[in-house]
Amino acid sequence: MLGDSRAFSGFAVDDLEQARQFYEQTLGVRTSEEHGLLTLHLEGGARPTLVYPKPDFAPATYTILNFPVEDIDAAVDELTARGVAFERYEGFQQDDKGIARELGGGPSIAWFKDPAGNILSLVKQ
Repeated sequence: MLGDSRAFSGFAVDDLEQARQFYEQTLGVRTSEEHGLLTLHLEGGARPTLVYPKPDFAPATYTILNFPVEDIDAAVDELTARGVAFERYEGFQQDDKGIARELGGGPSIAWFKDPAGNILSLVKQ
């Protein structure tokens, strides 16, 4: 029934303007605002993601958005230079940059948070 719908995902933040600045200026994602909501135009606009303010907001305790990158070291270095801090998690062997390399045969990944505390990641393609 809904298999061909243009479904989109969304997540909450506590401060929409802070989110806009971070996603647009720090991460370089094109954004737009309409009706008090922020849209991230991912995949060249093919994958809109709604960001909305929530008064009783609590950050997600899981990864809400993954950014595939070809060179994870270069991406981590660039975001670090832009002020992004990478997370460290117990149980994961992460290098000095915070990159967990090839977990269980999977891709290398590095986690960071947006200003609201939501968890994001860079994933090596």
